[in-house]
Amino acid sequence: MTSGKKMLLIAVIVIVVLAVSVFSFFKGAYNQFVTLDEGVKSSWAQVENQLQRRYDLIPNLVETVKGYAKQEKDVLVEVTNARARVGGAATVPDKINANNELTGALSRLLVVVERYPDLKSNQNFLRLQDELAGTENRIAVERKRYNDAVQGYNVAIRSFPANMLAGMFGFGKAAFFEAPAAAKATPQVKF
Repeated sequence: MTSGKKMLLIAVIVIVVLAVSVFSFFKGAYNQFVTLDEGVKSSWAQVENQLQRRYDLIPNLVETVKGYAKQEKDVLVEVTNARARVGGAATVPDKINANNELTGALSRLLVVVERYPDLKSNQNFLRLQDELAGTENRIAVERKRYNDAVQGYNVAIRSFPANMLAGMFGFGKAAFFEAPAAAKATPQVKF
């Protein structure tokens, strides 16, 4: 084999190795983005599952409270309206905002409940309150899992050199589930 042929063969091997390496990098990065994106979607689906559970419990809770707290109509209307906004939210950020409003309205409803000792001893209400408390705990767990998935995804698409590929493939930043500003304030209970 002549020296020229050896050089050509080496050049072809180097080009093939580089092409395979570049292809493997693109394929690996793209597949990682897809996997992480699906993880975010799956985590969000679990959050929505728990939010739906809470959404379904609210009419029963409101009806039970209505019988005892007729004069607290404003709070009940607020909870009902917040629930309706949750049902009408279409995007993830809209759903996050609507559910944050619902969380605030439910907190105010539970403050109203403190004013009615008979209601607090009602078995139907206690069962609903326990269901709601359990659901709120599940929501908190699923929100954390969702935010963990979002963090992993966002880090992957923002890290160099993968960030160049993420933009090229259309992978954008995912939104965290953040508490509303009102949740940072200490709730005031007045009797």
